Amino acid sequence: MSGKQQNAGKTAFTFLRNNTVPLMFILICAVCIPISGFSPSYLLNEIITRLGRNAFLILSLLIPIMAGMGLNFGMTLGAMAGELALIFVSDWQIWGIPGVVLAMIVSIPFSVLLGWVCGKILNMAKGREMITSYIISFFINGIYQLIVLYLMGSVIPIAHSSIKLPRGYGIRNTVSLLNMRQCIDNLLAVRIAGVKIPVLTLLIIALMCILIVWFRRTKLGQDMRAVGQDIQVARDAGINVERTRIISIIISTVLAGFGMILYLQNIGNLSTYSAHSQVGMFCIAALLVGGASVDHASIGNVFLGVILFHTMFIVAPQAGAVITGDSMIGEYFRVFVSYGVITLALIMYEMKKRRQKANIGEQLALAQKEEEQHE
Repeated sequence: MSGKQQNAGKTAFTFLRNNTVPLMFILICAVCIPISGFSPSYLLNEIITRLGRNAFLILSLLIPIMAGMGLNFGMTLGAMAGELALIFVSDWQIWGIPGVVLAMIVSIPFSVLLGWVCGKILNMAKGREMITSYIISFFINGIYQLIVLYLMGSVIPIAHSSIKLPRGYGIRNTVSLLNMRQCIDNLLAVRIAGVKIPVLTLLIIALMCILIVWFRRTKLGQDMRAVGQDIQVARDAGINVERTRIISIIISTVLAGFGMILYLQNIGNLSTYSAHSQVGMFCIAALLVGGASVDHASIGNVFLGVILFHTMFIVAPQAGAVITGDSMIGEYFRVFVSYGVITLALIMYEMKKRRQKANIGEQLALAQKEEEQHE
């Protein structure tokens, strides 16, 4: 075999190894789409809707990855901040785009506080940020449940009985956002061949992408990248590592709050006690499906992940119903895949780290051997 063929083989193997998850999902979608029998216009309409609904949330994950803090399961804290803001705005009866904008403004202090708490705790758990942020989200969820179930209406004034439980305090299981449903999606929306394109929503997402690209070039963005590459080197360079890491989590939490508000205005109702419960898991799974890893993620990974992951979400139940006669098989399959993707990505990341350590060890041993020979 010639050298060129060997190099081509190595390049192909490296590509397959680095893109195992996206390629696997492309294969799943390629099999399920024809079986499901959905028309191209329906499928495209659903994908664009989900892109507008989820992309902003997933973009909020990029900043902590850049700062070397891995996949921020604590983005759920931002989602809860967004929900609290929407409850207050619903009580004040401010609807439409003004309501969405006000909810985003109201969510900022909640998000900053929760992000600061999360960042302080993660600084005490360096190297274990992902599992720590995952547990923090459960802890803050308990506080959130206490606030909305007991304090709102009894300690925190809630005027409108339509969102309160019949006992006079606590928030109902579902808060209607019908008066702000798709207010951003419908503004400037166009229809092409039966496919609705939410232009304003996509413009907001595009602006967010531009801001992330710009942020990476700022002094703070460069500091975060330095911290993400090597904490000790960054500290020696005079960067306040702990402060930089906290700021990255705060930014991620604030953006997650905005993303949750956009997500819920698209759906049109708020499941008070459960809307945030799976947001972090599905957003992280979608990002990993797009080819991201624990230590590297790009804007391209976000969009590829949303398209592949949610295409699978759309077609899997119908494909399961056609193949087995039971659509629940497809439901089980997509939940199984969501957790399976995260597990696979973490295993691959750990294997990559071990390979890198082994290569460094081999290089050091070789260098030491050469020194001994020279002596």
